[in-house]
Amino acid sequence: MSALLRIRWAIAPKTAPRPLINCNRCGGSKPYQCSKKFRVNANGKRIDAWLIYRCIDCGNSWNFGILERCNRRDIEPALLQALESNEPALARRHAFDVVALRSRIGRAEEFPDVTIRKQMLGDRPEKTTALELQLELEMPTSLRLERLLAGELGISRSRLQVWEDKRLLVVAPDGATALRRPAREGTMIRIDLAGETDRDAIISAAGG
Repeated sequence: MSALLRIRWAIAPKTAPRPLINCNRCGGSKPYQCSKKFRVNANGKRIDAWLIYRCIDCGNSWNFGILERCNRRDIEPALLQALESNEPALARRHAFDVVALRSRIGRAEEFPDVTIRKQMLGDRPEKTTALELQLELEMPTSLRLERLLAGELGISRSRLQVWEDKRLLVVAPDGATALRRPAREGTMIRIDLAGETDRDAIISAAGG
């Protein structure tokens, strides 16, 4: 029986998506970068709020709507305070919501760079011969699973494919096709390393 080591990878994207917007100053489509600042406007009891973006070349602004003509009494006080104080966590959550951005503007640049916090779940068996990697995503990323695994384990993507062909690597819930898709929340990867001569190096890389 394989001595299994379970490790959780908590993954967070580094760079927020940048919507591609027709800049009336530059005269063409340009990436706009999140300023991490909100604009809140009160008209009587009605509140509007936007997350401000700026053209990376000229600084021209574009406002991404968060609240539109909302009655003040329908807004949680904590949310209004967060908007008015430019709370970083709230700005980050909206800035990384690529689905909302695309629904509003159509196109957005995405970036695959991430940070990963690795945590062993329980003690490491004395002679570990298999890994179980559990993925937790703070928010969606465009980084493909095969690139994530190859980079973090220090191996080639072709080697991952060989493992998959031999059933030494199993991905749940989506199977082999998951390797060529962006990493997803809740994915579990099992790797049988019993026959690998560099097993210890791979295990050390997996655990950070």
